[in-house]
Amino acid sequence: MKKWEKNVRRVVPYTPGEQPNQSDMIKLNTNENPYPPAPEVREALLALDTDELRLYPDPAANQLVSAVADVYGVKKDQVFVGVGSDDVLAMSFLTFFNGDKPILFPDITYSFYDVWADLFRIPYERPLLDENFHIRKEDYFKENGGIIFPNPNAPTGVAMDLEDVEEIISKNQDVIVIVDEAYVDFGAQSVVPLIEKYENLLVVQTLSKSRSMAGMRIGMAFGDAALIRYLNDVKYSFNSYTMDRTALAAGTASVKNQEYFKKTCRKIIETREWTKKELKALGFCFEDSMANFIFASHESCPAEELFQALRSRHIYVRYFPEGRTSDYLRITIGTCQEMEVLIAFLKEYLGQRQISGNR
Repeated sequence: MKKWEKNVRRVVPYTPGEQPNQSDMIKLNTNENPYPPAPEVREALLALDTDELRLYPDPAANQLVSAVADVYGVKKDQVFVGVGSDDVLAMSFLTFFNGDKPILFPDITYSFYDVWADLFRIPYERPLLDENFHIRKEDYFKENGGIIFPNPNAPTGVAMDLEDVEEIISKNQDVIVIVDEAYVDFGAQSVVPLIEKYENLLVVQTLSKSRSMAGMRIGMAFGDAALIRYLNDVKYSFNSYTMDRTALAAGTASVKNQEYFKKTCRKIIETREWTKKELKALGFCFEDSMANFIFASHESCPAEELFQALRSRHIYVRYFPEGRTSDYLRITIGTCQEMEVLIAFLKEYLGQRQISGNR
């Protein structure tokens, strides 16, 4: 080891989903929305004056913050925005998880949590999900330095009831509880209204999934005004201009079109429910997903085999090869046509496998 390496901060990085680029592929591996953003997003981008790009953007992101506050029925000082929910979450870890006691998050969850904890030297514990991949609320009633969990959870898609989420918050009012609602718009119940009741609650959402804006990187947090001030203090100590002019314009246009947003979510939910029925008929097992993906295993065919077979046909899903997730595939919900192609391939492959006696 070189002498200077002893001063390097080392961490095992997060591994993002594969980003293949083939014209004939069906991409169901990164939970992207298969439908385009609201039409107003294109109009906003075309209307941008490129001469203004020589000027810094509004550091307070007032245009976007105002639109978010108006649509979600909260005050402007209860909203924080950042470069995707990953940026918002990382900033939240840095801001709120600074005690000596370990923070808590599930053992199977968004795999960026332990990366940030390691990066910022935050102690943590990971209570086990139960045998059905459900969060056990009682595991979060002990002493801790903060709590974070997604609802619905990832990669399982399992959603907690609002009453159970609130019980975790209410029993931990001496620490910050972060509820990561990246997938909430696909069938779960948001706890954003609870920020009026609990000053220790921070709710994080994203425009990447339900609003088809993954390529623009826009995330937001809702919380008591004091929490938002603390977040902004850290942001301004790190990078004053986190949101560029294109993101502010596109994000504002996206948030304002609620009708298109709801229509797109309904389409994905309907396709998800159809896919659930088809997968069950083919021998797949999964918990009831409330996200835009299904976390499934097959009764007789190993997940890795299916992953490779699908990949050979340029159908990409996500495979997590380690631990309790090693026999599951996370399948993003695409368009109706894409899911029909997926199901047709699975019928063909599993049928041929059964005929050959490879069980």
